[in-house]
Amino acid sequence: MTAEKFLGWTPAAIVFDCDGTLMDSERHWEEAREVVLRSHGTAPDEEFARRTKGLHYTECGRMLAEFAGRPELADEMTGQLLDAFRRLVADDPVTMPGAPQLVAKAAAFAPLAVASNCPRDVVEDGLAKAGLLRYFGHVLVPEGDVRPKPYPDVYLEAARLCGAAPEDALAVEDSHCGFLSASRAGLRVLGVGPRKPVDEPPPVDVWVSTLADPDLVKWADSRVA
Repeated sequence: MTAEKFLGWTPAAIVFDCDGTLMDSERHWEEAREVVLRSHGTAPDEEFARRTKGLHYTECGRMLAEFAGRPELADEMTGQLLDAFRRLVADDPVTMPGAPQLVAKAAAFAPLAVASNCPRDVVEDGLAKAGLLRYFGHVLVPEGDVRPKPYPDVYLEAARLCGAAPEDALAVEDSHCGFLSASRAGLRVLGVGPRKPVDEPPPVDVWVSTLADPDLVKWADSRVA
């Protein structure tokens, strides 16, 4: 889909990622990973941060243990990671630029859902503190038979619960893991981030640097319920 076609399209549902898309919490994950690794005598590098962005926390914990040379401590380090992240989010719940405004505008013309790799309590508490939870009819996280991103499960289930065919729904994402999940589910994907990756082009339909992008805001304002 070209940017021009996107601006003329009205999705039947919109599914937002949470960390790094709605909530400015990706930095909290980075800090939590560093806290855990330093407690085990090492520190992450830039490549490690890139590879773990957007992953389910259990997978991230496994990678932390391997990076620290202590694979047998995967479960313990996963728990430490989640504890550190929860503390950081509770102390500083901040939304991404433009997120509250876009969510409010989008809720006027489409059902909304959240699809996240985080635990449900973390997602719902953060969105509630930001005043955004009330806009979302559904919050999808990996639990039961629903597998984490990059599997397509959370996006498929979100579209279904919103009453939309996947190809008629829009995913809003910021990580490569999330891009893969949404595209594998068949949703059209709006990528968000300061720079679109060029070394590993993401499977997105349209890219914006921020949810406050003027064209994106204009698009949301022009949609009809």
